[in-house]
Amino acid sequence: MVQIFAHRGSSGTHPENTLPAFAEAVRVNADGIELDVHLTEDGELVVIHDEEVDRTTNGKGLIREKTLEEIKKLNAGLWFNDKFPAAKIPTLKEVLDLLLQKNYRGTVMIEIKTDKYEYAGIEEKVSKLLTNSVWPFQHAYCSFNIDSLKRLSLLETDVQLDLLLSSSQKKVTLAKNTTYLEGIHPKVDWYFSNLEEVQAFPKAIRCWTINEEAQMIQCFNQPMDAIITDFPERAIRLKQSMKK
Repeated sequence: MVQIFAHRGSSGTHPENTLPAFAEAVRVNADGIELDVHLTEDGELVVIHDEEVDRTTNGKGLIREKTLEEIKKLNAGLWFNDKFPAAKIPTLKEVLDLLLQKNYRGTVMIEIKTDKYEYAGIEEKVSKLLTNSVWPFQHAYCSFNIDSLKRLSLLETDVQLDLLLSSSQKKVTLAKNTTYLEGIHPKVDWYFSNLEEVQAFPKAIRCWTINEEAQMIQCFNQPMDAIITDFPERAIRLKQSMKK
């Protein structure tokens, strides 16, 4: 059964990595919600994809060079459209509290964004936040940076850890041979270019980013574990229609 993960929330219909996007992912009953975590200059965990605020806010500059107070002054919705004038960059705690409030029962997949900058102590901060409270959802981690995943494996010995990659065969082999990794998140193009290998791959495969219906249908007919999509409601409706 192929699971459906909402990529940065329902980011095809709402501004990515914002509370409205995550609320929509809950509403449509996505199996999982994927989000990205960075560390501010003053050590706060914030949910945004890029290292800079430029693309998804009305500000400019690096997350790691801004305080949380500075980040909270930015608008994170109007770049998408004028329906989200109040959207802000949320803290990780704000996102988790929203999912708690909505009693979300799926999986929260947290990407540790250390592939460009090493945020000292980010793994410990994220792990502490997730393990110091009881949440209704499961959580898992993914990253392009295997060092971050190794640190998390020592902090949470039973947690699901997935290695992100585009199409690196070296990373595929690394994931296969690394005992604490549960799976990989490859680009979907890699999957369909390596069908013989994926049939025998010993770990979970969750592909990104699948947005077109034709490709969703292809994926639902494969033995992959999950698709990661900007349009979770579209994927859910299509998957349900294929059962009829």
